[in-house]
Amino acid sequence: MAKVKDLLSKANKVFAAKGKKRLEVNLKEDKVSDEDINKFMLGPTGNLRAPTMVIGETLLIGFNQELYRELLG
Repeated sequence: MAKVKDLLSKANKVFAAKGKKRLEVNLKEDKVSDEDINKFMLGPTGNLRAPTMVIGETLLIGFNQELYRELLG
């Protein structure tokens, strides 16, 4: 959990994918519960999901090809 809080403290935006489900959060403007973020950031064992990337102040978690195309071109 310390890794999650550390990553979130440095990010302005979070894009997370879990299968076809996606979570897009602007941490400066949107209100989202820790439970919702943890659901997307953590795997069934409680570890941070892979892949996890930090791109500037954006946190990208999980794999979704459509999301990667939108964000990375």
